[in-house]
Amino acid sequence: MSKTIVIGSDHGGFNLKQTLIDTLEGWGYTVKDEGPHSPESCDYPVFAAKVVKSVREEGTLGVLVCGSGQGMAMTANRFSGIRAALCTNEFHARMGRAHNNANVLCMGERVTGVGLATDILKVFLETEFEGDRHKRRVDLIDSIEK
Repeated sequence: MSKTIVIGSDHGGFNLKQTLIDTLEGWGYTVKDEGPHSPESCDYPVFAAKVVKSVREEGTLGVLVCGSGQGMAMTANRFSGIRAALCTNEFHARMGRAHNNANVLCMGERVTGVGLATDILKVFLETEFEGDRHKRRVDLIDSIEK
């Protein structure tokens, strides 16, 4: 997996995004920040779209943060080839990657503390897709939209 992570937020997730960028860089990742670059009010779909387009083009993982994580997840999952997982704990992150081959992690700054968010991110990045019977199911997800 690429050591580049694409990240974005809206104003409700801006502070957590900044913290996660520092964390990722400390872990040796290259971070592509798709914005915003200030905490001023903005629209989450704009930044979700930027991140998922980069994820698809570059074949890397993405991270999206808004107030609850819901809006980012809903927007990201509208894009073909994107499997965005809204994670509120490490189990969600592990299963999202291992069983669903999630390629975008969504979190909410207003519902997830920094320590837990960092733990979720670590599990998300360290968990590999198990393939096998899970691949068949992920392929079914992709075929449904066609």
